[in-house]
Amino acid sequence: MMNLRSLVEKSADADLLREMMHQAATWRHAEAKNTRKRLGRFSVDLQLMRIPDLPPDLKFQPLAQTDEEFEFSFRAKEQALGPHIRQRWGWNEQFQREVHGQRLGEKPFFRVELDGRPLGTLSFQEQPGHLRFGEFYLMNPFRGLGIGSRILAHCLQLADDVGSPVRLEYLLWNPVGSLYRRHGFVEIGRTPTHFLMERPKPPATR
Repeated sequence: MMNLRSLVEKSADADLLREMMHQAATWRHAEAKNTRKRLGRFSVDLQLMRIPDLPPDLKFQPLAQTDEEFEFSFRAKEQALGPHIRQRWGWNEQFQREVHGQRLGEKPFFRVELDGRPLGTLSFQEQPGHLRFGEFYLMNPFRGLGIGSRILAHCLQLADDVGSPVRLEYLLWNPVGSLYRRHGFVEIGRTPTHFLMERPKPPATR
């Protein structure tokens, strides 16, 4: 069985994929240094962090480390992000599974439920000087209904409550950027593959 390094070396876009893996390793290092810090209602300990429910129908459950949860979260990613990955690199199932497994070990994932039905995932955690939002994937039947906007607005309100900016990144050719810009995110940088975005912290009130 090929390992992750072998798959990267064999890719036609090997240099770009290596750069992506390097960036991911850098982010993992920063995240690992902060896994025991606290910020207001948030704990970035992978087992303790919680996102409050969004009444009347949305709940955010920590993703369990089981095969079933892995498959659910992987399929949510494939449905939401897969078309944009295929557009540039094609879809290598083994490579994507290994990358997804790495992400699950690096950051707290949440299963998003609508009236008890799992509809997707997200990650939300503290980083030095900001909160990081990511791994936001909704299954096909739940997109285009305004649910994504509700979830994003909910997380941004939680960040406002603790006076923190929020950062995220997304693929340059992914149209999801319009959603983020509508919610106040601005570009603060870019890589060969991603926009780097920040939604500034709210102004201080007297």
